[in-house]
Amino acid sequence: MAEDLLFNRRDWMFSCRVGALIYRDGKILLQQAAGDAGYAIPGGHVAFGEFTGETLAREILEETGAAVRIGRLCAVCELFWRWKKPCHQLNFYYLAYLQDPGALLQERFYAFDALGNERIELEFCWIPVEQISRLRVYPRCLKPYLAHPPTSVLHLQENDLL
Repeated sequence: MAEDLLFNRRDWMFSCRVGALIYRDGKILLQQAAGDAGYAIPGGHVAFGEFTGETLAREILEETGAAVRIGRLCAVCELFWRWKKPCHQLNFYYLAYLQDPGALLQERFYAFDALGNERIELEFCWIPVEQISRLRVYPRCLKPYLAHPPTSVLHLQENDLL
């Protein structure tokens, strides 16, 4: 498999990531890394030579075992945040639909992801959209739009380094 668009420079890191907005019965699927108080949108890093939609379908299948159909692009987020050192991250968020309506029926389930040499335990959970406002969700700039996906593509920016 090709190398991820995730690399280190002396003073910065760069990351290109995709995320799936998957809804079911008034709930959205979110993930939480072990030991993290916040939630994130399921997805992963884009690989060199891979289109973002292809990445997203692959990542969701690898992490959850469920096949998804990728829908429309909802948001592009540019983030500056600290991830051991300053990180410049580009995120592409798509609507995604489970191909099997009987997939991922558990309210909570677990998986492992690899990030470089690190193995990360992930908890996936279906969160009622009306509870999103009370949770810590990353990226923060996308959080207000999660209860109702935007009807046009958003371009959002967030700088946590200030």
